[in-house]
Amino acid sequence: MKRRNFLKIFPTATAVSSFAVNGVAMRSFANTQMARILSNCDGVEDRILVLIQLKGGNDGLNTFIPLNQYDRYKNLRTAIALPEANLINLDTTLGVNEQVGLHPSMIKFKEMYESGMAAMVQGVGYENMNQSHFKGTDLWMAGGDTTPANSNLRSGWMGRSLQAFYPDVVGVPTPEMPDPLGIQIGNPNPTLGFHTETEHQNLINLSGQDAGGFYSLIQSIGGAPILNIPDTEQGEELAYIMNVEQSTNLYAARISQVFAAGSNSLSPYPTTNNSQLANQLQTIARMIKGGCKTKIYLCMINGFDTHSAQINGGSPTTGDHADLLQNVAESVKYFYDDLEGLGLSDMVLTCTFSEFGRCAAENGSDGTDHGTLAPMMVFGKNVKAGVLGTNVNLNNLTNDNQLQGLQHDYRQVFATLLQDWLGANEDVMTASMFSGYGKLNLVDDAYVVASDCYWPMSVGLNDPYLASRPFTAFPNPASSLVEVIFENAGQAFEARLTLHSLGGSLISGSKVVVNQGNNVNFLDVSSLPPGPYFIRLENVLNGKAEVLKLMVAK
Repeated sequence: MKRRNFLKIFPTATAVSSFAVNGVAMRSFANTQMARILSNCDGVEDRILVLIQLKGGNDGLNTFIPLNQYDRYKNLRTAIALPEANLINLDTTLGVNEQVGLHPSMIKFKEMYESGMAAMVQGVGYENMNQSHFKGTDLWMAGGDTTPANSNLRSGWMGRSLQAFYPDVVGVPTPEMPDPLGIQIGNPNPTLGFHTETEHQNLINLSGQDAGGFYSLIQSIGGAPILNIPDTEQGEELAYIMNVEQSTNLYAARISQVFAAGSNSLSPYPTTNNSQLANQLQTIARMIKGGCKTKIYLCMINGFDTHSAQINGGSPTTGDHADLLQNVAESVKYFYDDLEGLGLSDMVLTCTFSEFGRCAAENGSDGTDHGTLAPMMVFGKNVKAGVLGTNVNLNNLTNDNQLQGLQHDYRQVFATLLQDWLGANEDVMTASMFSGYGKLNLVDDAYVVASDCYWPMSVGLNDPYLASRPFTAFPNPASSLVEVIFENAGQAFEARLTLHSLGGSLISGSKVVVNQGNNVNFLDVSSLPPGPYFIRLENVLNGKAEVLKLMVAK
């Protein structure tokens, strides 16, 4: 039996109240906020991911030293090997093949680890790693590798993910999402990471910022806009830079607003050396405190390309690499101290990455050359502290002394952070190109996002007196009439069928009788402006409801 009803758009609706759940009115926050409230998943959408690129290729073998192979390590690095007596044993409770000696400049990492706020992932990379700085960085930013199918991706995994998280945000501030989805900070050059397949607007770039005062926006490319951009790779880059600059201008007022409204509980960060990374992180903490809802921040620290002068001559515990590692460990530690003082430390997870590691053997210039595998570090109150994987095998090297024996594909780390921390649904995982990569045990079990809280999502409630799935709208997107189609497996009941704005405000509504079997109801959306809406079917008997998203297009 089919029951056909017709719901006409009208300004007000008698006997239909504004949308509320448990007496709490809908909040205009994001395009999935209705789903979040219905599923009792508040807080998931507030979570933030901060990425730190250790630019140049970090020497993982002098960051975390395999204690069970110290003699072999010393033979490979007679000049730059750290003295065994100076190493900090990260965790004596680990197995013999897992115990690592921490570089002595990373005492703050040790403090965070012992507080349950740091984890290290061993042997990270991808098969047949590219050892070019530029190409290697692009592959990590794109979510690619050196296989033909994945070696020339033209979009970044951050951009693709954010576009899938927020399909209705098109690169301009809106009341629901006033902030840029992603912010790159500390590097004036746009990276591939926030590139999207269709739009290049999921990013704002802040460079030269001063957390104690203000920030400066990305430098103008100068001159009038280029009207005839050539159809070449160079033309694509010009269009990308112009688009980033346009987005920067659109968001400038909002960035100023959140920066002015924000504050730091620790200022300046008491790093040993003047630290641009500390400034970047301090700026991020202040913006979050000021109400910025940006999901992914990308920071950068230069200097890890240590072909020479990696150590001070005759003093392996000092030098450029020691200073860099101390900079990272202190900056991150003070960042979380700041967030804790602001009451925001539960919201943020931080992850480091580098385009490649260094060669297992030193090069004769007190340095190391481009390599392959390297560790990644993850920080936060909600991280599962520990060491994932075993020490790299220094007796299993290539003919040119490169590390081999990949333990963790870097995409496993990012996939874990996207889904277990940010709550990405399968559509987002597919868009990121990380679907199918096994996840790692990086997020504390108490904070792993449950599958019914993945987002974006629609919500269905199992109720014999409510329409059972599928609950669909056709066509979707729509421009005039929409068929709202559902099946009722139980007995007939009275329901409210309502249409709501993105923020939950009632647009139209009517009481309908839901009969057993198939039901079809019509909505006339011809008078509505284009954009996202929600259709809601509520059982009058018990107040439970089905919700789905409708896009109106002209």
